[in-house]
Amino acid sequence: MSRIISICDLLDECYGVKKWDGGLPLLDELIYTILSQNTSASNCNRAYKSLTDSFDMWDAVADATVEEIAARIKVGGLANIKAPRIKNILQQIRSRQGKLDLQWLADLPDEEGMKYLLGFDGVGKKTAACVLMFALGRPVLAVDTHVHRVSMRLGLIGNISADAAHEQLGGIVSADRVYSFHLNMVAHGRQICHARGPKCSECVLRDLCPYWAANKTTKEAGCGETY
Repeated sequence: MSRIISICDLLDECYGVKKWDGGLPLLDELIYTILSQNTSASNCNRAYKSLTDSFDMWDAVADATVEEIAARIKVGGLANIKAPRIKNILQQIRSRQGKLDLQWLADLPDEEGMKYLLGFDGVGKKTAACVLMFALGRPVLAVDTHVHRVSMRLGLIGNISADAAHEQLGGIVSADRVYSFHLNMVAHGRQICHARGPKCSECVLRDLCPYWAANKTTKEAGCGETY
C-alpha cells in the first residue's frame, strides 16, 4: 500500500494534484465519452462541438438519421460506428425513462450506476467509469490505454486486460486519490511512458518501476516493447 501512495505522491508532485470541480451533465458526458473512444482529445472536442452546435438538444440527435449524425462527428473519426451507437443509446434512454435525462443516476450507488451504463451497446467499463468519474466526481477508476500500460510497467497489475484492471486498480488506489491518479497517469503515459520508446531516464517513477529496473542497462530504457 505504501508503494501506491508513493506513486500517487510522485505523480501529484510532477503533474499537480487534480481535484474534481464539476463536469458535464451525465448524458452529455456519456455522449462525449463515446466520441472520445479511439481518438485524440482534440478530435473528440471538435466532434462534440460540431454535434452540439448542429443540434440544440439531444432529442434532435435521437431523431436525426445516422447519416446526419455521422456527418457532424466525422472530424472525430469512426463516425460510421459512433453515429448509430449514439442514436441507439439516446433512443433507448428515452424509451426507458420517458425523456432524455440521466441525472437520476446521481442518486444510485456507483455499482448500480455502472451496471445501468454497461447495459448499452458500445459502453464498456472505461466509458462507464469515465461518465461517473467526470460527471459526478465518483471514485470509479477509469482504465484507458495509458493507465493500463503504465500500471503494467509499474507492476501494479499483472498481464491482464484493461477491463480486468478496473477492479484490480480500483482496489489499491484510495477513493480520495482516484481522480488525480487517473488524470496524472494519462498525462504520464502521453508525455513519458509511451508505448514505444518510453523516456524512462526522465521518469519520476523510475525508482519504483520494475520495467526500468529490467531494461535500464540496454538503451537506457530498453524500449521497443509495446505494453
